[in-house]
Amino acid sequence: MATSFVVNGEERTSTRAPMTPLVDVLRDEFFLTGTKSVCREGFCGACTVHLNGNPVVSCLVPVGTIAGAEVLTVESLATAGEPSPLQQIMEEHDVVQCGMCFPGILMTLTAFFKDKPDASRDEIRHALVGNICRCTGYERLVDAAIAFSGRS
Repeated sequence: MATSFVVNGEERTSTRAPMTPLVDVLRDEFFLTGTKSVCREGFCGACTVHLNGNPVVSCLVPVGTIAGAEVLTVESLATAGEPSPLQQIMEEHDVVQCGMCFPGILMTLTAFFKDKPDASRDEIRHALVGNICRCTGYERLVDAAIAFSGRS
């Protein structure tokens, strides 16, 4: 059974079984490897994408349930090969370490800042509750996000 949906602005069709997790389709069928598959249980946030404008953990989304939907992955954040302003400020603050959690964090914060561009430190921390990073204490990440909220 084929499932068609829009990925990063392009109509795509998956031929995978309807219960295949979206993260597997994105990575293995569409070769969008920015979305990471880490826990495969929905608690780490590394596979976060936007589904119809909302952040979701793609390891828990069966591809057969998203016919006609719009999916945005971390690859959608860059414009003409240039990182988004959020990506740029994260780089300036030297936030990325191993990189496994980072795409999900970017997608979570991108959605969060659309609704809350002037977020406080506590609001940013709360927004990141569903994203686990085992490399950092989150302080540089939150500092960068605070700097971003001051620019946006």
